[in-house]
Amino acid sequence: MKIERIETFLVPPRWLFCRIETSDGVVGWGEPVVEGRAEVVQTAIEVLSEYLIGQDPLQIERHWQVLSKGGFYRGGPVLSSAVAGLDHALWDLAGKVYGAPVASLLGGRVRDRVRVYAWVGGDEPAAVADQVFEQVEAGMTAVKMNGSGRISPSPSVAEINDIVARLGAARGALGDTRDVAIDLHGRVGVAGARRILRAVEDLQPLFVEEPVLPEHMAHLAEVVSTSTVPVALGERLYHRADFLAPLNAGVAVVQPDVSHAGGISELRRIAVLADTHGAMVAPHCPLGPISLAASLQVAFATPNFLIQEQSRGIHYNVASDLTSYVTDPAPFTWVNGHAEWNPLPGLGVTVDEAAVRAAAKTGHAWRNPVWTHEDGSFAEW
Repeated sequence: MKIERIETFLVPPRWLFCRIETSDGVVGWGEPVVEGRAEVVQTAIEVLSEYLIGQDPLQIERHWQVLSKGGFYRGGPVLSSAVAGLDHALWDLAGKVYGAPVASLLGGRVRDRVRVYAWVGGDEPAAVADQVFEQVEAGMTAVKMNGSGRISPSPSVAEINDIVARLGAARGALGDTRDVAIDLHGRVGVAGARRILRAVEDLQPLFVEEPVLPEHMAHLAEVVSTSTVPVALGERLYHRADFLAPLNAGVAVVQPDVSHAGGISELRRIAVLADTHGAMVAPHCPLGPISLAASLQVAFATPNFLIQEQSRGIHYNVASDLTSYVTDPAPFTWVNGHAEWNPLPGLGVTVDEAAVRAAAKTGHAWRNPVWTHEDGSFAEW
């Protein structure tokens, strides 16, 4: 059995899928994408395919090593995301060949269900509370929301108070038995992050995500030590070596993205590294169905897993959602805020190939917004 064909598909709302087909007709699917740069990753897949065509698809680790290290210049979001999607597809293929879920190939599941969280929006505390109540009614046990919208790098007292008010509204709607996390998107500086962590400490968020940008990692230990609030980050880190500094700085939760950080193969290694530091894993995944399916396979087989992000109903998905490109939505039907064990082989989802090919005829050219402050200077989105 050899790899015979590799195809990519740009599909709305902002995703890129890849399809690997073998000489025996077995097909595996992956989701390689950098949001806002999908076309660039698509080109990277074309280049990497030169190596994969004609290879044995079951030699996954051998291929991962060549794809990620075979070029003199390594790393970065584009290459790592291209490798990630191909890695998904190879694991999906292997599971189908062996007749087993990927989690079983990773050593077997360590849990029977995986906790997931829902995104909530709302600029005002009352709107936040209403959206959180909706998620509670839907059975969710945890939510996440942006800590703020556009905010000053050195936030004012009023801006910090707004974050506290919105988080307080969510906590009031959730009570003490459910969780809320906030994402700061690296929108404030180191000093601002420390002030925010202290301000929200009494509301006990599950974690505060990306309080500072990756380029400010040298000061991360100062931020972590500011309060008892767990600090999480990792969506903009692409290799296990990138996680060593934040783990040494004391982050409690790492958030590698299975579509950015080298796929299932590398996500497992990052999880093991986190475990040696006593940290938990909460994979980043505001993406499509293949990425989420891959994340869930790792979650079922990872002892230090905490919670899984998922994009069902997220604000990015306007015309298409998680279930738009699969034939059966059951794997993405949450039961009391959890994904149940899925015994189907491979990634556990059946891609609706006709829907994918039809959507790819339209494609997309999604770009993230570019924000500015009131004085016209660049603002972190």
